[in-house]
Amino acid sequence: MIRFRVSMLTRATIPLGPVLLVIGIAVVALGAYGEKVVTRTARKDRITVVYWEKWTGDEGDAMKKIVDMFNDSQDRIFVKYLSISGIDQKTILATAGGNPPDVAGLWQNQVCMFADMGALSDLSELAAKQGVKKEDYIEAYWAPLFYRNKLWALPSTPASIALHVNRDLVPPEYASEETFPKTIEELDALSDRIRKEKAGPNGELKTVGFLPSSPGWFNWAWGGLFGGTLMKGDKITVNSPEAIRAFTWIQSYAKRYGVTEVQSFQSGFGNFASPMDPFMAAKTATELNGTWKANFIRIYNPNIDWFVVPFPYPKDQPELEGHSMTSQDVLVIPRGAKHKEEAFEFVRFVQKQENMELLCKLHGKNSPLAKVSEGFNKSHVNKAIRFFDTLARSKKTLLQPQVGILTRIEAEINVAFQEVNSGVKEPKPALDDAQKRIDRQWSIYKEQVLDAPSAPEAK
Repeated sequence: MIRFRVSMLTRATIPLGPVLLVIGIAVVALGAYGEKVVTRTARKDRITVVYWEKWTGDEGDAMKKIVDMFNDSQDRIFVKYLSISGIDQKTILATAGGNPPDVAGLWQNQVCMFADMGALSDLSELAAKQGVKKEDYIEAYWAPLFYRNKLWALPSTPASIALHVNRDLVPPEYASEETFPKTIEELDALSDRIRKEKAGPNGELKTVGFLPSSPGWFNWAWGGLFGGTLMKGDKITVNSPEAIRAFTWIQSYAKRYGVTEVQSFQSGFGNFASPMDPFMAAKTATELNGTWKANFIRIYNPNIDWFVVPFPYPKDQPELEGHSMTSQDVLVIPRGAKHKEEAFEFVRFVQKQENMELLCKLHGKNSPLAKVSEGFNKSHVNKAIRFFDTLARSKKTLLQPQVGILTRIEAEINVAFQEVNSGVKEPKPALDDAQKRIDRQWSIYKEQVLDAPSAPEAK
């Protein structure tokens, strides 16, 4: 049974984030949503496994192909595939009501929180029975799913993060993987040069070499890219010296280019999945983004001549050369799923090399599996897929901390980022304030979700 604490909602001065609010709602609503949405009448001649996924469009269609392949591969189980908006909150709500989907597609950063809440099924025994083991996966993708000595999820599609470069927007002497700047200081100089050479008639921003806020999805990692870490033991640290140094560097872009000028420049940016994405529209010469970017380039501006490099490192920290981050979408079986074993059969089907490679290829991503076929690399839509695979296998890969309030940590870091980037606060006060808020939230989380002053073994 999921362990809820209604008293969380009385601590209004210390918000614990959207998902914990949903817990309170679930206490009141109980199973209404689950009873309405989870129906199992798709096939009377088979066991119906209900699968909720967040993807839409081409990504949703890609997973639908895998579902259809599974349904056609045997005559005992039928997977009913539904695209669900707000899937994290709705999965919590339906699980609280005792009628969850059998499989849900979540994000990696939610796994620990869902596990702490008792909202997930432990997959360890089923994985062992079906021969799924650690050695089958790249460590950066397996490790985040194994929490408190239990396996809570398996990958659907993963990604590595790297700096994408538009070859036509950088000076010729820097327009290759070999000659592109290796250090952050060199990247800054290149970005300033591009800004000046491509400025408008009155000096206004037209094209920039790099902006820390574009797209601004990986703010949790800035401290790590300067050698820091977000968590040591039981202590969460967002205001480390490394993080302050990183945010001081971020602030330097706003100071050099002008806060108002940057805001005006970015106001013309379109959605990342559109031709008006700043990288697609040649407004930014470089962009820190994931493996999936190649798929969107192919769709929205296939004429871009691009390449990728690891994100540059501080000049005085050469040991950080080649570092990267990873992320992934995951499949979980909620606590109380009606057909847990049949659901895992489907999850296991997705993990098979040929199926996983098809799905990842359709998503434009690298595979999470330790073994990758040569055909996968040769026919992949992402010309840099070998590079992204290498990044994922690197010992320098930055992993998010395994902690149940990770989404809250990310949100607080995002607030600090916006404060610094907009000139509202200096880096140290912004991160110190974020640290204070996180310390309070972490204390409450341990007390009211983990039921102890310090985190116990998951129940």
